[in-house]
Amino acid sequence: MASYTKGHRPDSFIRVHLLRVNAIGPGKADLLEVIAETGSIAAAARRMRMSYRRAWSLVQAMNGAFRAPLVETMKGGSSGGGTALTATGKEVLKQYRDMESRAADVIAEDVVEFKKLIRHTS
Repeated sequence: MASYTKGHRPDSFIRVHLLRVNAIGPGKADLLEVIAETGSIAAAARRMRMSYRRAWSLVQAMNGAFRAPLVETMKGGSSGGGTALTATGKEVLKQYRDMESRAADVIAEDVVEFKKLIRHTS
């Protein structure tokens, strides 16, 4: 998985909006990746420079959008608790990144031509 870098976005991206549910898009996918890397919603929120409340809200939205939760939290204890992607979360993230990559490949030439029409400002 790619490491999250604030402001790093591909020239194009996809958002999966099915059955009136905004299931996943680039921000949610980035959040899943950083949660997988850090094992913590709070640490992921800090790295992504978003509030914990916003990160938690996105996790709840994703968990509610799919048949099975994407993220699970473990209560504290001797190991201190933590957060992890479920098997479904890993599969959703993999499928999303695969779709994103395939879509970018398919429209690459169109993006080049489209960019020629956009006014670039500095």
